[in-house]
Amino acid sequence: MPAPTASAYFGSMAEEYDSLIRRAVPRYAEMTERLVEYLPETASNVIELGCGTGNLSLKLAARFPDAAITFVDASEEMVALTRARVADAHPHVAERGRFLVARFEALPEDAAGFDLATSAISLHHVVNKAALFRTIRGRIAPGGTFRFADQMWGGTEANAALNWERWLDFCRQPGNCSEEEVVSLVEHARLHDHYVPVAEHLRLLLDAGFTDVDCVWRNWMWGIVTAEAGERISG
Repeated sequence: MPAPTASAYFGSMAEEYDSLIRRAVPRYAEMTERLVEYLPETASNVIELGCGTGNLSLKLAARFPDAAITFVDASEEMVALTRARVADAHPHVAERGRFLVARFEALPEDAAGFDLATSAISLHHVVNKAALFRTIRGRIAPGGTFRFADQMWGGTEANAALNWERWLDFCRQPGNCSEEEVVSLVEHARLHDHYVPVAEHLRLLLDAGFTDVDCVWRNWMWGIVTAEAGERISG
């Protein structure tokens, strides 16, 4: 029997996700706030890849109240939850927003022309990041920008091992994750997570046609990357 997909895994725990993410990701609130700080001052057409339960979605709606925002997730349950939360807190944003159940690699053709693409702890579920970054670059209008937070592998195996060890130490701190939750998280990572080092992210972004790539925040396995979309390259 095939293993459940990442979207099925998270869809099954939509109601518990917010609690778990804060107990399983060190400095989660800080990382999300830092990501928002690196977003542009204004944006009119925004796409969020991996809206989850809407934690970043609500911040996007508050920061860009006049924008058309497309919220994307592969989990139908997560998209429904985000829609409800945004509609409750920012009804006008929800009315003009678009809520898509889709894989990042298979966005509909009319999901394009964005001046901002952003994501928080979602892109590591995609195996082929080169193709993903090309897809995202193709959906961003010239002069737009790409900002994401994600889990990343260490630049050396020693660094990767230390980052992994510190993550498990955090999960096992009193009041964080139960041992059953730790086992589930590690198994999920084994089946669905595809990490690459920061340097590989930056190289792939450049290859996809982005410029001014940078890693602007880092804590163990987690980092924030920024990239700009200049004039579109033909071919």
